Amino acid sequence: MVKVDLKGCSTFVNEAEYKNYVGKALDAFDTLQAENGAGNDFLGWKSLPVDTPDSLISDSEAIRDDWKARGVDLAVVIGIGGSYLGARCAIEALSHQFVRPEGSIQVVFAGNNLSEDYLAELMDLVERSNVACVVISKSGTTTEPAVAFRIVKEYLENKYGKSEAAVRTVAITDAKRGALKTLATQEGYRTFVVPDNVGGRYSVLTPVGILPIVLAGFDMRAMLKGAADERAELLVKGEENAAVKYAAMRNLLYSEQGKKVEVLVNYNPKFQYLGEWWKQLYGESEGKDQKGIFPASVNFTTDLHSVGQFIQEGDRVMFETVVNVEKAQRSVVIGSDAQNLDQLNYLAGKHVEHCNAMAALGTKLAHIDGGVPQIEISIEKIDEYNLGAIFYFFEFACGVSAYLLGVNPFNQPGVEAYKKNMFALLRKPGYEAQTEEILKRI
Repeated sequence: MVKVDLKGCSTFVNEAEYKNYVGKALDAFDTLQAENGAGNDFLGWKSLPVDTPDSLISDSEAIRDDWKARGVDLAVVIGIGGSYLGARCAIEALSHQFVRPEGSIQVVFAGNNLSEDYLAELMDLVERSNVACVVISKSGTTTEPAVAFRIVKEYLENKYGKSEAAVRTVAITDAKRGALKTLATQEGYRTFVVPDNVGGRYSVLTPVGILPIVLAGFDMRAMLKGAADERAELLVKGEENAAVKYAAMRNLLYSEQGKKVEVLVNYNPKFQYLGEWWKQLYGESEGKDQKGIFPASVNFTTDLHSVGQFIQEGDRVMFETVVNVEKAQRSVVIGSDAQNLDQLNYLAGKHVEHCNAMAALGTKLAHIDGGVPQIEISIEKIDEYNLGAIFYFFEFACGVSAYLLGVNPFNQPGVEAYKKNMFALLRKPGYEAQTEEILKRI
């Protein structure tokens, strides 16, 4: 299960301050549990680990097996924000970083940007693959995924014919309405439903995450079990509740110590996309009403050779939250060399992960000495079970933390502003008046 260690903050806060914020976090916990706070119509994620029917996984496995029987070796998953980040995080964390197992389906992602180069290079891969597609969108009209799907759909229909293209396309969308739902019904796509009461950034344990993760060959039942076990731990109210501890300390550092930036740190490159998923979860949930901790992420030890200098000696506006993985999955031991030109014989016989752990400890001490508080969040190892646990932990803690901060954790009104400007500049019908106004400003 997920463990939270606050000792790296002890020299920055006093016990009375912390107890005060624990009390506030427990009040926020009550609000989340009573489901009477702002945005309470988007709390379906809370029960997903125990309410998700096994049929969702079985149906996903059936699609995977059907596509494999058709020779599919590439699945393009189209979506943006919460419609792809959770799945990508899980797949990147669980996959071999250099080798794709023979006979598996490679999962790649599209529809999360408007880069022509990206789409062109994606199509280079598509054209030399046996391909299928998963398109994820509540409405079917979000610009980035809609553009990507139009291009991929046309390719599938031209290569395989409309009926076979339909078999190779799955839509994850609204149950009853929207452009994608209408198209799926017309074309006969297999569909899964995006629950109305689960926002995109909380959707990794819905079909949005389940289908891509299953297609990639990973155990979704184990992930749900990890989330369910973590849920059981977090439902126990008290000062030792991991979500309460994390929410209390990060809000104390923000409100009382002026720490406006939280840097999520990992020491395993498999967790790079955990940082990307976490940034959306906390940034979109808390960044409103002129409030919120800015979420950033780094990959150590790599980034110790780039932004490490700033973290050590730059403006003291930040604190770190380190995700610690207690056990490596593989074993690599450093050998001895007779010449010892690299001066590494003192490490002979030691595991590389031992060096990684000592780098983490040395960095922790240096950064604390440099004025950077550190929260540590630990899981046993990187597997489906522990990923389910950490997904649920961060989601639950985010709800507690945002209510403590005094904002609605489940809306995102600010993301519409850029879209209106973009539509006007693209001269989308209905935006003509805004087009002329914007052209005067640029």
